Amino acid sequence: MQSTDAREQMIEQQVRAWDVLDGRILETLRQVPRERFVPPQQRFLAYADAEVPLPERQRMLRPSVVGRLLQALEPNAGQRVLEIGTGSGFVTACLRAAGAQVRSLELFAELAALAAHNLSAFGMSDVEVINADALNADTGERYDAIAVTASLPIYDPRFERQLKVGGRLFVVVGEPPVMDARLVRRMSENAWATESLFETVIDPLVNAPQPARFRF
Repeated sequence: MQSTDAREQMIEQQVRAWDVLDGRILETLRQVPRERFVPPQQRFLAYADAEVPLPERQRMLRPSVVGRLLQALEPNAGQRVLEIGTGSGFVTACLRAAGAQVRSLELFAELAALAAHNLSAFGMSDVEVINADALNADTGERYDAIAVTASLPIYDPRFERQLKVGGRLFVVVGEPPVMDARLVRRMSENAWATESLFETVIDPLVNAPQPARFRF
């Protein structure tokens, strides 16, 4: 099957089928070939609804989850977006293709270099990829949207504080077997509203705070 046919099948049978109905988001996924961001040895998984393995024991999000993430954040031209966890750069490229100005933080140097290479090869050298631990990298800037591409075992408010008023945060919270994907909006300087979007399971953010464990 040609990649364009496989991509369209992914969009229609995986992404749209999981309630991603925003035509602009579906078109963004058409514009960004996922196979360009998948390691060569995993290329056969490019359009499967699967978490593709990456270096450093990380994994790409499933296309259906990426679609829901993009639909929740509604990235628009000129908006400033922060991504936590660059991976291979696929979600980064989708955010940029939607018109946003993207800064992406990646803990692992190998992945940061891989993503920067993939994005540059795709003509997106204006995306800012930084090798840094997002849990220790608050510069005081604020963003229109923040995408956390790994889960938080317990909710950490540090990311919502980096939103502009009116800004949106996508984050998955909890532990297996069920996690809660949430959209957090900053309503004012001191108020946020949280909406539960769907249940899923994704890998945890490295170094994220863990819940206290009961000990006998």
